[in-house]
Amino acid sequence: MTPKRTSRQQPASACPCGLAETYEKCCGRFHRGEAAAPTAETLMRSRYSAFVKRDEPYLLRTWHPRSRPARVDFDPGMRWTGLEILATTGGSAFHTTGTVTFRASFRGGSLHERSRFERVGGAWVYLDGEFLD
Repeated sequence: MTPKRTSRQQPASACPCGLAETYEKCCGRFHRGEAAAPTAETLMRSRYSAFVKRDEPYLLRTWHPRSRPARVDFDPGMRWTGLEILATTGGSAFHTTGTVTFRASFRGGSLHERSRFERVGGAWVYLDGEFLD
């Protein structure tokens, strides 16, 4: 018998970022270095997926040099369960800065943040974020 899926659950092959593609075709290609995120929102989604997958090299590579930590400390008990993009400003191919406001859910709660992104050497990177709520 196949278990029922609720609307919040995704198939195992679905990308953690919430888009319809598989991880391999969606955020996986950014994590593997085969492509660069074309927008701030795409970078935000790929960074969320990197937190889900605990991909420290990708997170550090896509962090602005001015604010990049020496390492990423993952909470071993953290289980991310979903990403909701609430708003974006700028962040397209025609911009040098952008913001993405999102809610990332985890088992037991959620994180609401407005993240700032900039282009460095033509590539989008995460600068910093402000927690909301």
